[in-house]
Amino acid sequence: MAEPRRILLGITGATGMLYVPALLDLLADQQIEVHGIASEAGRKVLAFELGLIPEQLPQVSCWFAADDFFAPPASGSARYDAMVVLPCSMGSLAAIANGYCGNLLHRSADVTLKERRPLLLAVRETPLNRTHLRNMLAAHEAGAIICPPMPSFYHHPRTTDDLARHFAARLCDLLGVPVADGAIDRWQEG
Repeated sequence: MAEPRRILLGITGATGMLYVPALLDLLADQQIEVHGIASEAGRKVLAFELGLIPEQLPQVSCWFAADDFFAPPASGSARYDAMVVLPCSMGSLAAIANGYCGNLLHRSADVTLKERRPLLLAVRETPLNRTHLRNMLAAHEAGAIICPPMPSFYHHPRTTDDLARHFAARLCDLLGVPVADGAIDRWQEG
């Protein structure tokens, strides 16, 4: 896959909003254009956890309303290189895994899969029940990459920002977006 230049970000109503600014900072470092869609619940959780509305995330150049099925991401002809749903609620996972397009975020994920573009789902729930696991497998079989935000500790993080940045760098790796040297401590390097 060539290095992406334009990525679609979906924000749903799961906890874990600290990862969003970390990812956006790394993408901005590489001059990746980001467009966004936030579900109604995603807007509420972003406000609760970070005190922000999506439009206050300066790295996102364009926001689409979740109920706007006429927005560009609803069509495969829109030129997005990849989509990341961060965080991804179990409800959105279920919709994506089963092809249910109840809002623009779900439709955009469906378009991403049908166009065979990378779709990363940072699913966020614990513990997982059988339905969650089935939906993860179904989404994986459809072509999505299931990437739960599980922090690593081998880099000796000192803050939650360190944890968030490390996970965001892993997402960048999966997207094929280079991360600046020194921006992340990698296993057995340095």
